[in-house]
Amino acid sequence: MRECNPDILKDLRQVRDALVEAAKAASATIIEASFHEFNPFGVSGMVVIAESHLSIHTWPEYAYAAVDIFTCGELIKPQVAAEYLIRRLQSKNPTVVEMKRGILPPFDRRHPHKVAEAVSPSCP
Repeated sequence: MRECNPDILKDLRQVRDALVEAAKAASATIIEASFHEFNPFGVSGMVVIAESHLSIHTWPEYAYAAVDIFTCGELIKPQVAAEYLIRRLQSKNPTVVEMKRGILPPFDRRHPHKVAEAVSPSCP
């Protein structure tokens, strides 16, 4: 996210609240959050969710934030989290890239985040 509000990007509380609220907006199940404020400025943090994670690294001096919204399952709405963060960080020039990663279909739709069938390694 480019051209963000640098005052927000250097404020640990605001960055943490934004990422936690983005996870909630996406209907994620929050497990824990951990954030660190750098000196002289910048914040890095992660919200661990049952469905994976949301992470952020900010560079207020460049009005830039790198965000990763990594989710699995069919109930989470990562695009809602992205849109929320764009508004909250006041990004005037965001770029959103969707990457399919992890276990891709076809998989057992009943439990998309679990192994559908146990596979035993073959012995020589």
